[in-house]
Formats: sequence, C-alpha cells, structure tokens
Amino acid sequence: MAPPRFLLVTFPGQGHINPSLQFAKRLVRVGAHVTFATAIRACPRMAESKSIPEGLSFASFSDGYDDGLDNWDEEYMDNFKQRGSETLSDLIASNLKSGRRFTGVLYTILLPWAAEVARSHGIPSTFVWIQPATVLDFYYYYFHGYGDLIRSTVDNPSVPIQLPGLPPLMACDIPSFFNSKNEYNFSLPLFQWHFKVLLEEAKPRILANSFDALEPDAIRAINEFEVIGIGPLIPSAFLDGQDPSDTSFGGDLFKSSSGYMEWLDTKPKASVIYLSFGSISVLSKPQKEEMARALVEAGRPFLWVIRESGKEGRDEDRLSFKEELEKIGMIVPWCSQVEVLSHPSVACFVTHCGWNSTLESLVCGVPMVAFPQWTDQQTNAKLVADVWRTGVRMTPNEQGLVESGEMRRCLELVMGDGKEGEEMRRNARKFRDLAREAVKEGGSSDKNLRSFVDEVREASELE
Repeated sequence: MAPPRFLLVTFPGQGHINPSLQFAKRLVRVGAHVTFATAIRACPRMAESKSIPEGLSFASFSDGYDDGLDNWDEEYMDNFKQRGSETLSDLIASNLKSGRRFTGVLYTILLPWAAEVARSHGIPSTFVWIQPATVLDFYYYYFHGYGDLIRSTVDNPSVPIQLPGLPPLMACDIPSFFNSKNEYNFSLPLFQWHFKVLLEEAKPRILANSFDALEPDAIRAINEFEVIGIGPLIPSAFLDGQDPSDTSFGGDLFKSSSGYMEWLDTKPKASVIYLSFGSISVLSKPQKEEMARALVEAGRPFLWVIRESGKEGRDEDRLSFKEELEKIGMIVPWCSQVEVLSHPSVACFVTHCGWNSTLESLVCGVPMVAFPQWTDQQTNAKLVADVWRTGVRMTPNEQGLVESGEMRRCLELVMGDGKEGEEMRRNARKFRDLAREAVKEGGSSDKNLRSFVDEVREASELE
C-alpha cells in the first residue's frame, strides 16, 4: 500500500512554522510523505536543516511579500488570501502534472482558503489547530450561540463566563482578538471562515496540538466535529527520543550559542530563572526595568532572552540594573528554548505563555510564571495557573505594569519551599510524564495520528 502524500500548508510566522514542522516529521515517522509549504520568505531557513528525514520535502508559494514583511495587518491578510490562493493552486497543479498527486492537504490557523484551494482540485483537506483545544472551543462558541454572552463579559471584567466543557473564564482570560480595541481583531472573520469550511464537510475533523490527558473535556466539548489530539508537537529528542537528532525547530537553525548551556552547567540543580517572551512580543522599557529590579532583589541566577533586533536590543543597553544583573545572571539575544528548559539547573520559566512555550515547559516539567501578552496567551495562562496548577500568573497594576514586588512574589511562590510551590512542581512533573506517555508508541497521540494516516490511506486506495 503506497504511503499517503500530504501537502502541509502553514502561516509564515515562527510560532506557526515550529509546531507544523514537528508535525510533518511526526507524519513521516508513521509512514507518510510530506511536502511542507509556507510563504517564500520563510521557507529557506528550514530547507537547510540537518535533521530533515527522508520523506519530507519543502515547497514555497507567494504571499505577495517575498522580500519580507514588517508587520501583518488586515491589508496583508487580504493580499495573502488572494495571492496565496493563486500560487498554492499552481503548486498543487504542477505536482499533479508531474505525476505527484497529493492524498490530502493539511492547513493551519489563519489559512481557511487553503481548504477551498484543495477542494477546487478534488483533494480532501484537514485543519491543524496549533493552539489549545480550549481556545478552539472558545472561538467556536463565539460564532455559534454565545457571541452576545462573550461580548458582555469582555465589557464587564468582573463577571465570569461559563461555557460547556471549559473552565470559568474572566475577561482577562479571553483571547485578545475578542476585544474590539485590539488591533488584530480583524482576524476574527478568518476563524469564522474556518468553521464554515469545516461544517461543509461530511466528516469534519481537526488535528489539535494537544493531548487527551491535558484537555480531556475541551477536546470532546463540540459535537459538530471531531477534535483529535496529536500533540505535543515538540522535537523528538526532548519528548519520545525516537529521533535523537531532531533537536531544533525551523527557525533555530542559524543561531549561534552564546555560551549559555555551558553557563547553565555551572549552576546548581533547580536554581535558575529562565525568562523569554517569544519572537513577537516586545516588553516596554518600564516593564523590563521592573523585571530587572525583581531579579536583582531575588538574587537568584537567571537566563534572560532579550532580542537584539529593534527596540528590544536598544533597551537592553539602557537597563538601570545592567551591572548588577551581569553579576548574577546572563542576558542573551537568542537560545534553543527547549534545550534550556530541559537543563536540570532550570527551576522556573517566566513566559508570555505562547502555546509552543507552554507545551515545551510542560514537556520539560518546568513550573511557569505567566505573563501573557496577546492572542491565546491569556487563556493559556489561565490553564497553567488554575486548571493544571503548574504555575502562577503575575497580576499587573492598573497601568498594566507588573511591578517588581509582584514578580518577586511569584518567583518565590514557584521556587520556594512552601506547599504551593511543591504542588506546582509536582503537577509539572505529572504533566511531563503524561505528555511523554501520549506520544510514545501506543500512547493516545501516537494512536490518534496513526489512525488518521491509515484512514486517509485507505480512502485514497478506494478512489
């Protein structure tokens, strides 16, 4: 029986590419061939990876901004939809002409038009959700009967909302796109389009970057389609060990070490605070000053990622506590995050709670201090602090600034000897073990993915 050939299409943002590339590798390991496709400007970084398995290839299509993009806005998304639909269709047609017909098209968040392109070529498609199932459900409810209730909660921050299968959520726990003042709320119609496409299918399915034991209620909350947990989509070397050479994500390929791993080697077990806020979020200068003060006052060793590019890098040179910081910790422009989180000296992770970072922390068993910024991060922080209890969430003041005393309180709570800290560390170890159990051979995510691939293969044989 011939292996199925998938075209996996993803949005050209690092937070989308990373889990999608791991998903592609996972598909190859269970017997599929995968062509990984994203916008031209993002593709070259991945194609030169040293850990590309046989059966994985790369292709690119134009989003209309082949020479680069400063920011994605509504105009960009409109152009991407138009230009991307055309060039993705050309990519599918050229493969068909060469005798390489795709068995299925897999597409990620913000690309509902990719499903319609697949349909125009008579190819079945499947949606890959790279955020938690809880957030998927929330978007679904917003467009299917609960929109007025959700909007009223956003406008009344003191009143919780209870949705089927989800924990009680306050306004501060809701994805930022639902706030009418958010500059990215133009994305909401794309999510609505996703559900429209899905509900037109005979058997709508969503492959989610989560696992059954992590979100048991959320995965089963919606009757209209089947959500299938196939995560966590983390490099194999740090998860199931099936591919020890698979240690890096797509965007990590050309970064050089700043000696941070050697520095971590010199630190005692569970002593280091690791701080990183993703590839997009930019903390204000006053916020970084408060964090620097908290770190100096805490007196614990730390590893802090402050990007060199743009405003982030300029601020680092002007930090008031730079000399004191250098005595106890290390500031780097980049690091291999999952490698750092796997190091025994790391005790906690001060994080924006992007879903990739959240899963990496869970997989490595590291408790979190959550400081969400936008999109799904508020909901992820809610899950971390109140559902899984693997960390604590920092509370900003009325100006939206987390003061040094609040950060220090949270650090001591997570790293201290009290009962709450012990519980967080115990829960972190529990979910680490559950994540690894899910992806190993015979685990829930492994079985779910193999069943999906087998079903696609059998359907293609019947055509």
